[in-house]
Amino acid sequence: MNARRIGAAVVATGLAVGLAACGGGGSSTGSGSGSGSGGTIKIGIKFDQPGLGLKEGDKYTGLDVDVATYVAKKLGYAADKIQFVQSPSAQRETLISTGQVKLVVATYSITDARKEKVSFAGPYFIAGQDLLVRADDTAITGKDSLKGKKLCSVTGSTSAQKVKKDIPDVNLQEFGTYSECVAALVSKGVDALTTDNTILAGYASQAQYKGKLKVVGAPFSTENYGIGLKKGDTALCQKVTGAITAMISDGSWQKAVDTNLGPAGFKPGPGNPPTPAACS
Repeated sequence: MNARRIGAAVVATGLAVGLAACGGGGSSTGSGSGSGSGGTIKIGIKFDQPGLGLKEGDKYTGLDVDVATYVAKKLGYAADKIQFVQSPSAQRETLISTGQVKLVVATYSITDARKEKVSFAGPYFIAGQDLLVRADDTAITGKDSLKGKKLCSVTGSTSAQKVKKDIPDVNLQEFGTYSECVAALVSKGVDALTTDNTILAGYASQAQYKGKLKVVGAPFSTENYGIGLKKGDTALCQKVTGAITAMISDGSWQKAVDTNLGPAGFKPGPGNPPTPAACS
């Protein structure tokens, strides 16, 4: 499994490098207003995050996948008209700005720095940064107990940047994907993994890690998940915001949360379901 996901990450890297070979944004992703017009839409998701964005064979599952599918339908695209594109954390802005995807729904935290490059609709979920450790580890109880520990996160993620700023004494290891971090944690190559509690809960609940991993349960940030899109495309942003609002109000949001995160025993924290912000 891990080898397959690492291979997928390599393919994604090639995707970002060979822009011309990817077909750009073109008419295949629909118009700027988000009208389906019988075409297809390319949406960036994570391929290696159980419960959020996971690709297994030709099947895609997770909360982000359900949100993306719901939003696409509201924009006029049936589920079979969606082309999911792997979107590693460090490549999300590039995929949007170069038109390789129309939207990114990939545990994409809304930050001021990112808003300089892309626009966001949302948030559609509020998470918090936490720690994943081996089940028998009693030494790590929160971020204040990370001094001298080997901590893994993903290059380009807000989690990695926050750790660098707040915990200068930690030995931060940055990998390309969270699945690589999980493998390193299980093999004792690192002592902990940090990212959003939603992502960590998804990994801890996987059958192959049952009884081996645990979420510390001491969140130390607030992460507002948004849907990334081309900077300045206010018309599309407003349509996506309307879709998120509808998903929350008609019960589809709660159903998606229960289906994808419920098996891990995860319950949404304060602020959920959120109220999407106005587009600017």
